[in-house]
Amino acid sequence: MSRVLILYYSRTGNTKKMADAFAEGASSIQGVEVQLKYYESAENLAGFDAIVIGTPTYNHDMTTDIKKLLEEAAAKNISLKGKVGAAFGSYGWSGEAPQLVLEILTNKFEMNTPDPPLLVKYTPDKTGLEICREHGRKISRMLIS
Repeated sequence: MSRVLILYYSRTGNTKKMADAFAEGASSIQGVEVQLKYYESAENLAGFDAIVIGTPTYNHDMTTDIKKLLEEAAAKNISLKGKVGAAFGSYGWSGEAPQLVLEILTNKFEMNTPDPPLLVKYTPDKTGLEICREHGRKISRMLIS
């Protein structure tokens, strides 16, 4: 069974709504186990086939918790090479945090990141949540094909 980690940080609840919808879509594909978490240790990242990170943008950057996790995984040489990676998040002004995460997953960890980051301005509406579900399904389908 393929394992997907959806890891997120959300202060206002907007990115959590996106994470929930992403998990709903990913878990709808048979043969995929999805774990939706607010925290995961760097050492455990290697146990997943896909890692999806949700972070809002604060002060033109990703959240401190997500940044620390990625820095710790890099410092400990956690191998994520060839695994599937994705990023998403909500934003109010600039929205670059998910792109920063995706660049780290692609360039530092050599993950397969097939799509640009999924961004929703402010609170995700029905359409935005359905797009999150579809992205979740897409990630899961990549693992079982």
